[in-house]
Parts: sequence; structure tokens; C-alpha cells
Amino acid sequence: MKQCTHADALPHPEPAPLSDTCVECLREGRHPVQLRLCLDCGHVGCCDSSPGRHATEHHKDSGHPIMRTFEPGESWRWCFVDHVLV
Repeated sequence: MKQCTHADALPHPEPAPLSDTCVECLREGRHPVQLRLCLDCGHVGCCDSSPGRHATEHHKDSGHPIMRTFEPGESWRWCFVDHVLV
């Protein structure tokens, strides 16, 4: 089973969210499907089911490897680099 090689480098505590929603979607006049929180910097972006795919775009632009769901009642994390749940 593949392991994440980036989880040990995450800041503790995790960063505070920079917004309550995907600001890129707001700017584009779109509604985000589900939200994701960057665990490096607190950027909030929409998931890949949203037209903008802003969480993935943030990873590509920043290199920040891990995000977690920003949806109420969910707690899973995803490593974009290793392509595994953390």
C-alpha cells in the first residue's frame, strides 16, 4: 500500500481557513460543489467536481501537497503528490 511522504511536514496546528468558500468561484460567478482546505496555507478551493477545480489548481500553482475536506462532518485528507488518502 502506497504511503504519503508529506504528512509529517504539515504545520501543527493546521492553518486557519483563509475564507469560508472558494473565492475563485465567487470571482467567476460559479458555485463550488465541495470545498477543500490546503493544509499548508489555509487556502479554500473547490473540488474537482466543480468546473474550476480550484483546490487542484492551488496545488499546481503552490506545490502544497495535502488538502483536507472542508465539508461539515467529513475529515479525510488527500495528498496530491502521492495520490493517496492520508
